[in-house]
Amino acid sequence: MTIKILDHVAVGLPIARRGISFLPVYLAGNDLPAMTTGAESGLTIEELARATVPTLMAHNPTDRPILVVEGEHWLGGKQNRALNATILVPPNSELEIPVSCLEQGRWSHRRAQYRRSTSYAPRRVRQTTVESVNRSAERSGRRDSAQGAVWHSIGAELQEANVQSESDAAEDLHRRFEADTGWRDAVAELEAMGPLPQQCGFVVSHGDRAVAAELFGIRDLLAVHWSALIRSYLREHPIATGYAPCTRSLYRLRDFGRVAGHTQEGVGMGSEKRVSGKTMVGQALMLEQGLVHASIFFQ
Repeated sequence: MTIKILDHVAVGLPIARRGISFLPVYLAGNDLPAMTTGAESGLTIEELARATVPTLMAHNPTDRPILVVEGEHWLGGKQNRALNATILVPPNSELEIPVSCLEQGRWSHRRAQYRRSTSYAPRRVRQTTVESVNRSAERSGRRDSAQGAVWHSIGAELQEANVQSESDAAEDLHRRFEADTGWRDAVAELEAMGPLPQQCGFVVSHGDRAVAAELFGIRDLLAVHWSALIRSYLREHPIATGYAPCTRSLYRLRDFGRVAGHTQEGVGMGSEKRVSGKTMVGQALMLEQGLVHASIFFQ
């Protein structure tokens, strides 16, 4: 599958905070039907009747598709979880969705329904998850993550941030950063700025090294997830220096769109493209010819 819309993608000038640059991405002519996402969408997520680590149940009681995004961090239930894939839940439906555990030391109910964290899963945890889910999809068509590798990645994040967590929970990383006035100020400034007019995504760069990209089909979808994504990506300490690579980022987005990758039907509506290579790993959800969401992690 090729994503033709990425042949016409545009990348703008970066906005930099704390050594991390966000380069705005613009899409033109990306046609999508009406859909919704986020806390006001009406979606609820619960454990299965017989709870299992890698699966949750999503309920969409509305007459519109609801988007849930790879890396979204959900709190509660028996364990905190994150989405293994971007999924468009059909209207008036229940759907089993694939997840990874972001909390190793708990298996007990805190609340029946899940609520969204104010931040996505950490970038390197998401990359680890997507790499293993891509392998699973190619082998069996399933979207299972390598749970041990995910927990190892969370442990590395907690150790780097010098955070002690009773249940080895990624959510406890918040304590380290919420106490940092500079981090809070940078988050508040970018939250207030919000996506620029017509902006549908961004490339994240550490100095002159692009590390990730988030693309949404339309600005309204990005706007709902803006704060949680910004919070997640600002929780890093870049060591690379130099200037954010606008032209190189443009070419890498186009490369993701053009490479064949692995294609399969989505968990809900649409179809998935998965790419694993030496320079990037990522996943995208397409609905007909329209891009709904893509997350890409550069090597």
